[in-house]
Amino acid sequence: MSKPDIRVIIPAFNEQNAVGLVIDEIPKEWVSEVIVVDNGSTDDTFAQAQSRGATTLKEPTRGYGNACLKGMEHIAQSNSLPDIVVFLDGDHSDYPEQLIDLVKPIIDNEVDLVIGSRSLGKTEKGSMTPQQIFGNWLATTLIRLFYRKKYTDLGPFRAVRYGSLMTIGMKDRTYGWTVEMQLKAAKLNLRTRDIPVNYRQRIGVSKVSGTIKGTLGAGYKILYTIFKYL
Repeated sequence: MSKPDIRVIIPAFNEQNAVGLVIDEIPKEWVSEVIVVDNGSTDDTFAQAQSRGATTLKEPTRGYGNACLKGMEHIAQSNSLPDIVVFLDGDHSDYPEQLIDLVKPIIDNEVDLVIGSRSLGKTEKGSMTPQQIFGNWLATTLIRLFYRKKYTDLGPFRAVRYGSLMTIGMKDRTYGWTVEMQLKAAKLNLRTRDIPVNYRQRIGVSKVSGTIKGTLGAGYKILYTIFKYL
């Protein structure tokens, strides 16, 4: 089998102290392009990503999904399309070197979507807030009940076959991005797998769980998305 074309999309908002480390730790021999989408940062995120050799885009309209969709738009307009797309946060909470573990089941044609599960891996003390842990449990429980699909996490670190990603047809522009992908994959009967990934304390403050507004907004949007696609 020829070497697969793997692209990485990193949505980033005010990650000037972390995004460079994330880019540096991605196993470059596995990846053909690293795409950082600056989602309206007010710091030096864009320049830091650019200095590390990443394809650096700007998406001024805030929203995790907006940033991811911007990265996908860039890929769709490229000269060749990838085999696999990996989504990875820019706050250094994930371990980029575990990208190899995520893409391997897709390369081996065993699955179409791999979720990096923090629940199955080792989490550094304090890396996940109680509301994150509860929110993941509630969301995955509801998906199991209503969509008959067992997931263990809504973790942002994930790999997906490009053709499957196009079939899923992602729409969400904010907090519902990860859950939309997973429940649509369930509805389409795509082959999925959760694999353990490790998780550490992020550099900087979480834009979601680090604020009351972010926590409530994410919780509402995740629940709304789950019931929207029933």
